[in-house]
Amino acid sequence: MAASVPVVDGAMIYIIAICALLFFLIVFFLIYFTVRFRRSRNPEPSEIRGSVLLELSWIIVPTLIALTMFVYGLTGFKFLRMAPKGSMTVKVHARQWSWVFEYDDGRKSPDLIVPLGRNVRCELIAEDVIHGFYIPAYRIQQDAVPGIRTEVWFNASSPGSAYILCSQYCGKQHSAMMAKLIAVPASQFDAWRAGSNVRFTGTDAASRMPRGQSLLFERGCISCHSVDGAVMVGPTLKGVFGATVTVKSGGVRKTVTADETYIRRSIVEPGSDIVEGFPNTMPPGMDVLSDAEINDIISYLKTLR
Repeated sequence: MAASVPVVDGAMIYIIAICALLFFLIVFFLIYFTVRFRRSRNPEPSEIRGSVLLELSWIIVPTLIALTMFVYGLTGFKFLRMAPKGSMTVKVHARQWSWVFEYDDGRKSPDLIVPLGRNVRCELIAEDVIHGFYIPAYRIQQDAVPGIRTEVWFNASSPGSAYILCSQYCGKQHSAMMAKLIAVPASQFDAWRAGSNVRFTGTDAASRMPRGQSLLFERGCISCHSVDGAVMVGPTLKGVFGATVTVKSGGVRKTVTADETYIRRSIVEPGSDIVEGFPNTMPPGMDVLSDAEINDIISYLKTLR
C-alpha cells in the first residue's frame, strides 16, 4: 500500500460511479419513453418543435460533470507529479532488459529497497530505448525516455514486496524486464544501507533457489540467456562452463576456454569477448555484483551440464 493508491483509486471509483449512474438513468428513461409513448397510446404523435431549456440542460449538466472529473483528476495528478521536499532520491537506470537502482551513496541494487513511511523520489534514466516504470500495486507509472530526465515518487505505508514492470514495449525480452520493490522498516533499511548483507527475498520461488540461480533471475540475466540450451538473444548458459568458445576480442577471432576467469570477465566487461554468432548487446553496469555474488553465479554455472 502506498499514498498514491487512494488518490488513483478514488478518481477511478468516482468516474466509474458517475458513468454507472448515467448508464442506469439512460436505460431507465429509454424503457420509460418506449412504454409511455408507444404507438397504441399515441397513434397520432404530437409535433415538438424543441425546448431551449432541454437543450441547455443536456449541454450544461454533462459539461459540469466532466469538469468535476477533470478537477478530481487534476488534483491527483498534481499530488503525484511533484515529489515533496526532502524526499529520498533513487536513480532508476532502465535498459534492455533489466532495472538497476542507484542510491545517493553510490550503492546499486537490482531491487528497489525502500524504508516504510518515507517519501521516495525515483529519477528515471533510460540508457537505450523508451521504458515504462510501472508499479501496479502502487498505481504509479512513468516513462523513462532517452535524453530526458523524468521522475515519479511514492510513499510505502505497509511492509512487503511489489513487482516493478516495464509498460513500454522495448524489444524481444520486454516481458522479462521485471524487478521488485521491497518496503522494509526504517531500521532494516538503515542496516542494509550501512553495508549489511541482509537479503530481502520474501517467500517467493527465487528465495528457494541456489544463490547463483536466484542471482540470474534477480539481475535479469535470464532475459537474454537460457539455462536449458534454448537460443535467445545471448548464448545459453547450459554447459558453458569448461566449454570451448569461439569469440571476437578486439576484432580478433580466437578460441578460449570458458573457465572462471573468462566468465568473470564476461560479467564485469561484457564487451570484451563476444561469442561468435551473437550481437554485442549485453549492457555494462554489472559492477552491481560483488565478488562473492559472481562466485555464486560461477558455482551455479558449473552445475548446468
